[in-house]
Amino acid sequence: MSHLTILLPFGLPPPELARDLLRELKLPALATLMARARKEHSHREFDDFARALPHEMWLSSQFPLPSFVPSHPTPGQDLHNSPALACAAMRALGLPAEQGIWFMLHPAHIHIARDHLVLIDIRQIALSDADSRELFDAAAPLFAEVGRELLYGDAGSWFMRADDWQGLLTSTPDATCGHNIDIWMPQGDGARDWRKLQNEVQMLWFAHPLNERRQMQGKQAVNSLWLWGGSPATAPSIGKREVFNLPDGFSGLGQYAKTAVAKAGAADIIAAKPEQGLLTLDTLIQPALTGEWSSWLEQLQTLEIAWFAPLLQAMRQGQLDSLSLILTDSSHMLELSTTRFSLKKFWLTPTLARLLP
Repeated sequence: MSHLTILLPFGLPPPELARDLLRELKLPALATLMARARKEHSHREFDDFARALPHEMWLSSQFPLPSFVPSHPTPGQDLHNSPALACAAMRALGLPAEQGIWFMLHPAHIHIARDHLVLIDIRQIALSDADSRELFDAAAPLFAEVGRELLYGDAGSWFMRADDWQGLLTSTPDATCGHNIDIWMPQGDGARDWRKLQNEVQMLWFAHPLNERRQMQGKQAVNSLWLWGGSPATAPSIGKREVFNLPDGFSGLGQYAKTAVAKAGAADIIAAKPEQGLLTLDTLIQPALTGEWSSWLEQLQTLEIAWFAPLLQAMRQGQLDSLSLILTDSSHMLELSTTRFSLKKFWLTPTLARLLP
């Protein structure tokens, strides 16, 4: 029996725009899969101030990640944390993660609004490796001064060791994006020390030649670092999942899977006939976070041609036995399940109505 679960972050349109957006969509394959699916769950327990988005919580819950919560929480403290991904991400980049507590760091742009600070989508930074290393080399002495080991991963991801910050609660950059960062700033053990170190890096980079060059090129300044994903260095245990196309920041989860394939196409997955396949289609995240809904519509039409149509055909031809859809927005999640047999319910008209709030 072959089964594929598709995680579609921000596949649910915002409630206030849902009807207008759906009128613009022509997605016959997705509409068929949804109309003839069994509704498994409709979660609405995610609040607007969660430290991770629904799809990030769901994806990380599918793998045995180490727990990372305060050992001695203070009364009323929010214990939700970003997924403990730092060490998995390090190993995926070929860095040693054998002992200690590690955090991920992303070069970022924080926008100064009238009365608060806003984290901009980190994808928009688009640093080259040379530029990222230039900033890394400038910041490294500040970390060394306070005894924090700093490692370079790639242009968008660095790593910091802080064994005494075991209880630090952090937020994912996508959960924070576009909001007043005060609510999503680190909380707990080490929060004050991190804020001080972050401020020193911000002051150092304020007049850095790289930012002067970026300003002349019309690009956003790299004026801060975003910290999240704290994780103890424990060895991953291998599960039964066969994963395809894990999203940025979560690629390290492939170490917990039976197999992990990047940049797979529909034909690759159909040929693999996974028993417990998990595919992430993440192209809707960026337009949803930045409110570019015309791009969101275009990306969905592309997904229809590249994914939903060939997967529907594969189910009809018996190459895939069942398929689950996990669709989310910033605070909701909808689970649907379709089988080859449920597709035979021809009297059910294809519709996207389940995308409506």
